[in-house]
Amino acid sequence: MRHVYECQVRWADQDLLGHVNNVVYVDYLQEARVDMLRTHGRSRQAEQLAEGVVVVRTEVGYRAPLFFDFRPVLVECWVTEIRAATFTLAYEVFHERPDGSRKVYLQAATVLTPYVFAEERPRRLSPEEREGLAAYLEPADRAPRVTFLERPATAGRYPVRVRFSDVDVYRHVNNVTYFEYFQEARIHYFEELGRRSEREVTRPLLVVARKEVDYRVPVLHRPEPYDAWSWISRVGNTSFDVQSELCDGDTVLARAHTTVVVVDADAQRPTPPDPAFREVLVAALP
Repeated sequence: MRHVYECQVRWADQDLLGHVNNVVYVDYLQEARVDMLRTHGRSRQAEQLAEGVVVVRTEVGYRAPLFFDFRPVLVECWVTEIRAATFTLAYEVFHERPDGSRKVYLQAATVLTPYVFAEERPRRLSPEEREGLAAYLEPADRAPRVTFLERPATAGRYPVRVRFSDVDVYRHVNNVTYFEYFQEARIHYFEELGRRSEREVTRPLLVVARKEVDYRVPVLHRPEPYDAWSWISRVGNTSFDVQSELCDGDTVLARAHTTVVVVDADAQRPTPPDPAFREVLVAALP
């Protein structure tokens, strides 16, 4: 069994490229997940699972741009794995075409764990919770995880200041907001790379194709900034990878791996970057 959530696209969800920003999709996933667990909870304990969980890992693959539409976009979600203290949800974000086929915009997965917020610790799934999740179970193998490189000395630093609105009801920074932090850090890093170059570099149209985030330690609201570090870890023909860490001193709070594609603005297809931009990327490799 799968759950389908109708998610209204907001005008403010669009970015400068005129389509829904990559960060916003993660908010859609959260809305669908909470709706699924609330709608089909069989008891008060099962309903608490809707909000009494924390996200351990998020994997997002962007398939096509989503533009503003008054029609709700559909988010389908189901369970792919149940373990002692975690479970994994898969998602597909799409519109249905008149012929019944799908226009898929995104496919994703999140690993979640039940959490005792009063004691700041994870807990095991109860038998009742496992039974409720099993109704949605379609077992699937986990995707292989990328290898994180050790942060190089040339990594770019961006100070992340937590806004009061970033914090959820549990006084932690919401999992969606990490994507925004890493986006801000990545954009700042690209500007820094341009300044490092002795040549004039024009940044091409860049689109995020895939993003993986591992959440390790909750981020709390405070006046002092956290440190977000970014570096280039791979340069391909039409794409490259950026790895990032969100840190409090020497403590790594979260990690991200982002695959970015260079796109021809007219043809709307991947294209090799111009030599000057590629030279900047290659020079930044550890």
